[in-house]
Amino acid sequence: MHSSTQPSPEYEEKSTKHIPENQSQEEKLQAKVLTTYATTTTTITTATAITTTNGQRGSIDSTAIISHQRHLGSRDSNGGPPIDTPYIQTTATANSNANMTNPSDDDGSDDETDVIGVLIGHFGKWQFLMTMLLSLFQVPNTFHISSSVYQAANKEFWCRRPLHLQHLLVDVWRNLSNSHDNCFQNQLDWNRITNDTIEQLQQHPQQPPPALKVLWQLNNTRIACTAWEYESNDNVGNSWTSQWDLVCDKEYLKNVAEMFFLLGVATGGIISGYLSDKFGRKTMLFISAVLQTIFGLALYFAYSFEMYITLRALLGLVSVSVTYSGLILAIEYVDGKWRTIAGMYNLFPLPISYMLISGIAYLTQDYQRLQLCIGIPGIFLCFLWFVVPESPRWLLVKGRIDDVKRIVEAAAAFNKRDLPANYETMLQPPTQEVSSQDFMCLFRSSYLRRITICFLCIWFTMNLAYYGFILNMSTFGGNVYLNSALAGLVEIPAIAIAMYIISKVGKKWLFSATLVCAGIACCCAAITEGQEDILWLKITFIMIGKFTISAGNTIMPVYTAELYPTAIRNVGVGACNVAAGLALILTPYLSLLNKIEDHLLMSLLTAWCLFGGFVVLFLPETMKRHTKTKPAEEKLLRTFFFFLYI
Repeated sequence: MHSSTQPSPEYEEKSTKHIPENQSQEEKLQAKVLTTYATTTTTITTATAITTTNGQRGSIDSTAIISHQRHLGSRDSNGGPPIDTPYIQTTATANSNANMTNPSDDDGSDDETDVIGVLIGHFGKWQFLMTMLLSLFQVPNTFHISSSVYQAANKEFWCRRPLHLQHLLVDVWRNLSNSHDNCFQNQLDWNRITNDTIEQLQQHPQQPPPALKVLWQLNNTRIACTAWEYESNDNVGNSWTSQWDLVCDKEYLKNVAEMFFLLGVATGGIISGYLSDKFGRKTMLFISAVLQTIFGLALYFAYSFEMYITLRALLGLVSVSVTYSGLILAIEYVDGKWRTIAGMYNLFPLPISYMLISGIAYLTQDYQRLQLCIGIPGIFLCFLWFVVPESPRWLLVKGRIDDVKRIVEAAAAFNKRDLPANYETMLQPPTQEVSSQDFMCLFRSSYLRRITICFLCIWFTMNLAYYGFILNMSTFGGNVYLNSALAGLVEIPAIAIAMYIISKVGKKWLFSATLVCAGIACCCAAITEGQEDILWLKITFIMIGKFTISAGNTIMPVYTAELYPTAIRNVGVGACNVAAGLALILTPYLSLLNKIEDHLLMSLLTAWCLFGGFVVLFLPETMKRHTKTKPAEEKLLRTFFFFLYI
């Protein structure tokens, strides 16, 4: 523990000077901004006197304030506070809080705020409208990532019948050709099959007639089928399977097609934060949205499997950029405690989209028509370019003051807030220092090593479990459309409850509980696996698991962004995205586990969820408290991560 130097009494007396009540609202607002700026300046000045050990500044509180003011690094892509903005700590002293007057609202005043939030408000009608519009971009994203559940659905198939035997029942044909595995059949001269033989086989399907046995004995060579027929009345319709004959030795190509998409998602997750910082949140959002629409509609016309998986990979690359850029923009519109809330309710369209696409897939029952239906909404979202502004905080960092003024004036007018006459003087670009943080900076202290290793495990586990549920709905049994709709339905209360509880209790124990409960639900589902008479019970356990894992998926990005120091937050989240990308690439192959052993898929998800819930326990509740670890917890940490302290 390092001691921290407190601001001088002289300064405290000045900073807590009472603002007269007879001042106008405009004067009060200006006084608050000037007072909070003075508070931050003094805090930074006194913080520089803190002694350092092993290159780390004394307390994480001071480090956070300094890095917020200096803006070392760039904005993370997963929901933390904007890190390239001049933050003002409004809770510098208890007395100053008591005497600072907020003209219209006090939400978020207990958290970090900045000059943009002071001028336009922490959260008002303008922020509500803009963040709700941005949440709509989650709809096509969810459509595209979950479309493979229906487009790659398994279909019943059999070796193609000769033209003159098309009238045969499928079971009769399988007995006649000895093709019960649907991949190989006996090599016979089908013109030698008489009508009498066929009639006898139809009357006694399980007893091949003598004439047929003779033909089998004369030529018992089995050959691979070269063409197949597919069940047309299965409520699946035309899928990848029937379009490109992805059966038998080509069945693995369905997983390859989905892996290409998720590989694009993983790659985009790594680079989208950097591109958003460099070119702007709005610019990257709409460039990615336009490309997403183009690639999504192009898939409707792709008749080559090679071209199809290439477009799917590009679609995944830009879709994740839409997600991250939209999330960053939504969070940077708000201030204070509303950043966490805005980041979480930005996910509300996800479950609604899951339910919508299950209905659309049921009505279309054709992978091409479904692709057309989910590609069209992106066209309308592109017109939001004329409604949604760029992030004023990003513009301020880039020194584009005129653009900031225009947005601030429009937002303040919409929120019915009066701006100070000389508010332009407050809009000063922050002083930025060049930061050359790399991946190794995540291992320079015991605290950073601990949270980095924990989050790498947790992000891998969460993505493997969450998308393991979503992308394997067709393998769980029952009606795939109903299962997917129910999975979306249970996610709505999961997000809402997580948002409510997270404001009442800490994130750590709630996050751990979601993973542990998901693991228990998966274990119960594994126990009921293979028992068709209690299939409803298995589906119930799966929905409980989806409920809890969805709540955890809502907490994870917010918790991650909170624990990483500002200067290296983008690097930390980028590293986590690498682990998440690895999990996404493996997810399509989980369905193959049930072909090895019925209980293997749910057993694997059980183990990973319980492991993830256990690892969460080694994380601190908040970054500000990590220097006050209790002795018992310290001992436990040393036991589990002893190599971190070598």
